[in-house]
Amino acid sequence: MTTTIQIPAAIFRQYDVRGIVGRDLTPDVATALGRAYAQYVDKRGKKGAIAVGRDNRPSGTMLRDALVEGLTSAGRDVVDIGVVPTPLLYWSLHHIDVSGGIQITGSHNPPEYNGFKLSVGTTSLHGEEIQELYRLTSTSGPAVKRGRVREEAVIDRYVADIVTRIGKLSRPVKAVYDCGNGAGALVAPQLFERLGVKARGLFCESDGTFPNHHPDPTVPENLEDLIAAVRNDKGEIGIAFDGDADRIGVVDDIGRIIWGDRVLILYSQDVLKRTGKGQPIIFDVKCSQALPDAITRFGGRPVMWKTGHSLIRDKMKELNAPIAGEMSGHMFFAEGFYGHDDAMYGAARLLRIVADSGHTVRELLADVPDFVSTPELRIEVPEEKKFEIVKRAVAHFKRLHDVIDVDGVRVLFGDGWGLIRASNTQPVLVARYEALTPQRLSEIRGEMEGWLRSQGVRV
Repeated sequence: MTTTIQIPAAIFRQYDVRGIVGRDLTPDVATALGRAYAQYVDKRGKKGAIAVGRDNRPSGTMLRDALVEGLTSAGRDVVDIGVVPTPLLYWSLHHIDVSGGIQITGSHNPPEYNGFKLSVGTTSLHGEEIQELYRLTSTSGPAVKRGRVREEAVIDRYVADIVTRIGKLSRPVKAVYDCGNGAGALVAPQLFERLGVKARGLFCESDGTFPNHHPDPTVPENLEDLIAAVRNDKGEIGIAFDGDADRIGVVDDIGRIIWGDRVLILYSQDVLKRTGKGQPIIFDVKCSQALPDAITRFGGRPVMWKTGHSLIRDKMKELNAPIAGEMSGHMFFAEGFYGHDDAMYGAARLLRIVADSGHTVRELLADVPDFVSTPELRIEVPEEKKFEIVKRAVAHFKRLHDVIDVDGVRVLFGDGWGLIRASNTQPVLVARYEALTPQRLSEIRGEMEGWLRSQGVRV
């Protein structure tokens, strides 16, 4: 039997299902997804209940009700963990007797968006697995006994677990943190209090319309309030969370933004010092050359890999790496934690590093060279053209320079590099450039953007 609703294929993306509520995501779509997911786990012989969480966007309740209808109508019991940050859904997969989980979240997207991040066992679905779910939305499984729903609170247990793992800080670090009115507001205040952080919170009222600023710490404007508060309070560090608290943003004691690749330097030095040298540290293609240089200096093995939550996690598991991270602020911890990205655990770990060292983040990074670089640049292109443009870029620049092509093309110029890759979540090309001097940066950027213009791309 086939369903009668039209489900847009474009919302089934590389790492999740995501779209605009009311246009792409409706209750019927969520119900169909629930039924498809139930069939997917049935086919793999997975028994047991499914954990369901949601962030604090207003559309979350409606989508939760419809998703749960799909799951239970297909015979699956549901454990509803309520409104929580995404990392708590991943955490629950290790602490509740379930066979998988679904988090309803729009992540860092604007308020009109929402979506679903899906896991089977403790592994996130991505790529072809997401496409199989899409195909299953057009079919129905056999009639079964309706599943049941129960609620389970996890926030207090999650906080207790982190506090046990991190320990109370060796000294009271003076910090400011910005929840951006996202789901992290439900967890961060009590977590920092339990850790003994001398902290002031900004925008800790849970409000999924994000009335103060958009909760995306990769955008400098979204950190302006945090920067001002750190300077005003004479704080040692500022920490920001994105909408579902799986990405961390960091500001140092003088209000400078510390991007994800430099945050990963701090985690890398800490883990290699404590657990021994020679271990792989994984990072994505957007990261500064300062990161692999630092990892090598600390005795680790730098591994550059594809951007993307699930891709980084898979590589971590394959290489048994203790930590991994992305320029975007996703930080993954296998050593001492569960292997998923978690900005709140990451914040606790960073605060412990600062407390134990007796130094600020700025002081800890003082010997790391400051290359001249651009932020992550997003260039709008049609969805159907972005991958073909990148394919042509790889072929073109390979004829002229050494390149790394694990994800798009990272062109190596000797005294700098440039990157062009296709976003897996938006109709954009992502570019970034880095060099030893501003003049050289301009030259590298000019060469690569000149080629993009020759392909009809507006930059």
